[in-house]
Amino acid sequence: MSTALASQKAIAAPTPNLADPNWVRYTLVGATLAIIGLFLILPLATVLISAFAKGWTAYSSSLSHPDTLAAIRLTLLTALITVPLTTVFGVSAAWAIARFQFRGKSLLVTLIDLPFSVSPVIAGLIYVLIFGAQGWFGPWLSDHGIKIVFAVPGIILATLFVTFPFVARELIPLMQEIGHEEEEAALSLGASGLQTFFRITLPNIKWGLLYGVLLCNARAMGEFGAVSVVSGHIRGLTNTLPLHVEVSYNEYDFVGSFASASLLAALAIVTLVLKALLEWQQPGKH
Repeated sequence: MSTALASQKAIAAPTPNLADPNWVRYTLVGATLAIIGLFLILPLATVLISAFAKGWTAYSSSLSHPDTLAAIRLTLLTALITVPLTTVFGVSAAWAIARFQFRGKSLLVTLIDLPFSVSPVIAGLIYVLIFGAQGWFGPWLSDHGIKIVFAVPGIILATLFVTFPFVARELIPLMQEIGHEEEEAALSLGASGLQTFFRITLPNIKWGLLYGVLLCNARAMGEFGAVSVVSGHIRGLTNTLPLHVEVSYNEYDFVGSFASASLLAALAIVTLVLKALLEWQQPGKH
């Protein structure tokens, strides 16, 4: 009896105040805000101020320049091709890894993570060594009039390499957490594989899928390293928007450079907002 009373008193006793002192909280919050201001707000403000340094007319003129428009078109084309391909690969890979057991499964997961550990510049160099004029397939491609490096196909391949993990890495843990009981129930009731995917699996993973697609699109439009190696920096042909920013800056066209950079900054802001909204929609992430 005495032991039970002692336990009840221990439970009922007020817990000690474990809150940090106010100066600790204020210091941490202040340091966080200072870092955000220094490394995020200040660079964005600098980009916008420099872009409009000579007024709206110069800004709009820079964005309407033929080279800038060509860079924008190529960037959008690259994203329009790579994002759907990456999405199909990501869903397929996540389905295989989360739903099946097979030999080489851990190797497949490792290969999916490979672009995260390999420098994009190295990836671009690999494509040059394979498809370049002096590469493994260079002579054969040249004989058949096929150009990959220093052309749009090389940019597509390089962008695919750096973006294909995003959708898969978002969906694999999500599908493993959801499990496959609902899918098995649907199949047992006579649903086909496609019906099960579109009516059961897709609604369960839709927010994670959109989250992965969003990150993939942002990386596709903002990729610099791998694309820089395989593009050849041909003005009006193989310069994406990030490469056009570099070329304009190196030629002392600061307004044009920062005007193009402002588009990428706007993309980054929109991506962050949408990312926060999608995280809020996913269970367990808010």
